[in-house]
Amino acid sequence: MDTPAISVSNLSKKYGDVLAVNDASFDVPLGTICGFVGPNGSGKTTTIRMLLGLIKPTHGSGSIIGKPINHPDKYLHEVGAMIEGPAFYPALSGLENLKLLAKLGGIPLSRCQELLELVDLGDRGKDKYKTYSLGMKQRLGIAAALLPNPKLLILDEPTNGLDPSGIQEVRDLLEKLASEGVTVFVSSHLLSELEMISKYLVMLRKGEVVFAGPMQELLHRSKPTIIAKPSTINSLNYLAELINKTGHQAIIESDHVRVDADESFAVQLNKIAFEGGIVLAQLTPVRASLEETFFKMTEDSE
Repeated sequence: MDTPAISVSNLSKKYGDVLAVNDASFDVPLGTICGFVGPNGSGKTTTIRMLLGLIKPTHGSGSIIGKPINHPDKYLHEVGAMIEGPAFYPALSGLENLKLLAKLGGIPLSRCQELLELVDLGDRGKDKYKTYSLGMKQRLGIAAALLPNPKLLILDEPTNGLDPSGIQEVRDLLEKLASEGVTVFVSSHLLSELEMISKYLVMLRKGEVVFAGPMQELLHRSKPTIIAKPSTINSLNYLAELINKTGHQAIIESDHVRVDADESFAVQLNKIAFEGGIVLAQLTPVRASLEETFFKMTEDSE
């Protein structure tokens, strides 16, 4: 079995009487994009700081690429990170900023232009950083995090403040990196974006892990629903009556009926509607989005 990119066991961090992270346990497989979500104050940034060796856990353990987190010197050369937005010299160009960081890290300067090309800044590398758009600044920050050619990339809110075009640019970049074998652990409040790109998910609530595993596993846990819309609104009450007779509860909403049932019930629903003389204009099984599932699982966190 492959060594996980991140493995955490009963990890906790306490500040005075406040337990910021409480017995967190999860694994992140190599070569995947893992979303890291939770309400404000749920412990995401504290967890990331412990993973990067910036703060010490109160108790518990963890490892990065098989190396214990209490010895960050043994793994940080294999990790790239961007936390709380990138910081560069405004008067220097993007390329000059990267070269400065490369010199400090003993990294070949030739890698700087390669990374600018990777993040689609190849033709803007000589422009001053202060002229960059917010999306360009974020991508340059990711390029800086990639300087050590890491196996694991940890990003804290990489799309924060970006417009839809900038979000798309970052999303495409993360997918490209994952396809090349880089594990991406990304914290974000844009759940719709994470749903599109993440294969795994870790969800925190009040410092505790409430879910850790494949994204699809979480989505399939949510209650499935079937939407049935008759061709004539006058049929709504009768359709609801027919459905209720099967033992399922039908709820009338506007011009359709909602039934909390697995999609396999759709066949029976279609049949009873037909036998009742009702023509269905729509019959759609629906599962909750990540955002809906998130709010349901964290609704008591405030």
